[in-house]
Amino acid sequence: MTQRPNIIFIVADDLGFADLGCYGGRDAKFGPVSPVLDGLAANGLRLTEGYSNSPVCSPTRFAMMTARYQYRLRGAAEEPINSRSKGSTTLGLPPEHPSLPSLLKASGYRTALIGKWHLGYPPSFSPLKSGYEEFYGPMAGGVDYFSHCSGNGTHDLYNGEEEHSEEGYLTDLLSKRAVDYVERMAPGAAQDTPFFLSLHYTAPHWPWETREDHALAEEVKSNLFHLHGGNIHTYHRMIHHMDEGIGWLMQALERTGQLDNTLVVFTSDNGGERFSDNWPLVGGKMDLTEGGIRVPWIAHWPAVIAPGGVSQQHCMTMDWSATMLELGGATPDAQHPLDGVSLTSVLRDASHQFDRPLHWRMNHRGQRALRHGDWKYLRVDGNDYLFNIPADERERANLGGRQPERLQAMRQAWEDWHATMPPIPEDATVSLGYSVKDMPQR
Repeated sequence: MTQRPNIIFIVADDLGFADLGCYGGRDAKFGPVSPVLDGLAANGLRLTEGYSNSPVCSPTRFAMMTARYQYRLRGAAEEPINSRSKGSTTLGLPPEHPSLPSLLKASGYRTALIGKWHLGYPPSFSPLKSGYEEFYGPMAGGVDYFSHCSGNGTHDLYNGEEEHSEEGYLTDLLSKRAVDYVERMAPGAAQDTPFFLSLHYTAPHWPWETREDHALAEEVKSNLFHLHGGNIHTYHRMIHHMDEGIGWLMQALERTGQLDNTLVVFTSDNGGERFSDNWPLVGGKMDLTEGGIRVPWIAHWPAVIAPGGVSQQHCMTMDWSATMLELGGATPDAQHPLDGVSLTSVLRDASHQFDRPLHWRMNHRGQRALRHGDWKYLRVDGNDYLFNIPADERERANLGGRQPERLQAMRQAWEDWHATMPPIPEDATVSLGYSVKDMPQR
């Protein structure tokens, strides 16, 4: 097929590996939590060993936007960027850096970001400076679903670079904007002007609010971490609201005749937070154990992807960005070579697999990790571990003592990769919203 696909990149926020039914998640009291996403997986491709580039928000988003390891950019050393960076000229995605939207735009795509940006603040940074023609959503890492205020109490909902006031539950506002965008872009797409839509939900990120929880906005405005509230029932409902909105979007694609030739990719920016289900994985957001970085990956594209596919291909966020650039006919910038590797071959044949080493590092707790084949090398708090992941997904049986040569080889492979990356700046910050004083850890 010669016609390039429309591309919709849907990113949830802090969604756990097993939060969706199609990844083994339990039903909620009201029934299935994610029927729409489960349907997309059944009619498309589900990856069981896909990862995020980082276990925390903004670093993953740097990788997503550049198709490169986030460690190459100063702003991504923040774990994560916080509201204190407002006014900074360094803590954001540099407008001059080639990006997924700017490269697709140059190849003839219409581009929009609806949802969370979290890659720096105007005037130095914004989605419109990095290749998006349209932007609607929050600039910060987290906002209240009703007041649309960020953690420092300032209103944070934008239309373009202008502050925008609108009543409503944020998840629904984003979903409805996405439907409107598809309906506006469909005539052009039918005439071979495809569109690229980034739909970056804040759900199911704190504060823990469903459509019915408007009264909580006043209660949590001084601390959006919402440490005194939330439960799995609210959390399930928040995912369900997002899932329902994705259903509206898929209906719009079908209604406008764009469903067959639209690649829809769904994932999370990192592993789950306090109410997430990560089974069988251990850890979560901020951890390089599997629960912090292994995330759902669903791809749906009726024209190309056979239904019911399941892949064990190892991949991370930036690989999907590289895939979208290839499918969109975009030419990467020679001065900024991609670290991401295209997964087009996997989309066309779910059984296809290729060797893909994956590297991570975190300032927080001095963490490092390398996944290569069945094996994973991990360091946390100065302790080195070696795990056989297919045999021990919970990372409980450290084989480093039994296989010291393999541990040393993987440690050296990580060091060799690390030497190709800029060092972590001394002034890089780690922002933790809570500690063991607030809730017990495993």
